[in-house]
Parts: sequence; structure tokens; C-alpha cells
Amino acid sequence: MTTIDPNSNVITLINTFEVDPDRQQELVDLLLEATTDVMRHLDGFVSANLHKSMDGKYVANYAQWETQAHFEAMLANPVAREHMQKSAEIANKFTPILYRAMHSDSAPGQ
Repeated sequence: MTTIDPNSNVITLINTFEVDPDRQQELVDLLLEATTDVMRHLDGFVSANLHKSMDGKYVANYAQWETQAHFEAMLANPVAREHMQKSAEIANKFTPILYRAMHSDSAPGQ
């Protein structure tokens, strides 16, 4: 489960994909498959969340890893790389950036 905690040492990958609207669901399906079949079984995986933009032009992958070393090990994994290559072929552009949470808040009672 995803928890946003500024006191945690997890790192977050926010990868935004630009995609043709007629391929948005295809990309979501591929990223979901990669998450359930590969990523969640790798050391250091914490969580992944997929988001579709309302206009159909973007997909965002919000994924957490225990450490940057775990994330880098995933990047070197041949099976994970295969899925990343397929995603890159569907997307027109993608922007993967690593983050560390600084603040989290929610409405009272949430």
C-alpha cells in the first residue's frame, strides 16, 4: 500500500508518459502487467499506482522503492527492461524523475 510519509526513506519514481489517446489504455494495461508480473516481485519494491489523464493524453506511474539502489537494480533487471522498452514504444515521450516526499497532508477525517 502506498504511504506518503516525509519521515520515510523510500524514494518515489513519478514517470509521466505522453501517449496518443487511442493508446492510453494499452499503455496502462502494459504497465499494470509489468507491475503485477515483475516489479512487485523485485527486492525493494514498495508500491505502484497508475493514473490516466482525463484528456487521454497522459499516463502517470507513481512507484515507491525502499532505496535508490533497489530502484537502480530494477533498471538493470532484463525482464523489467523488456517491459520498459515496450512502454517506450507505445509512448510518444516519457519523463521519469525520482523524488523524496517532503510533506503530506489530508482533509480532516480522511
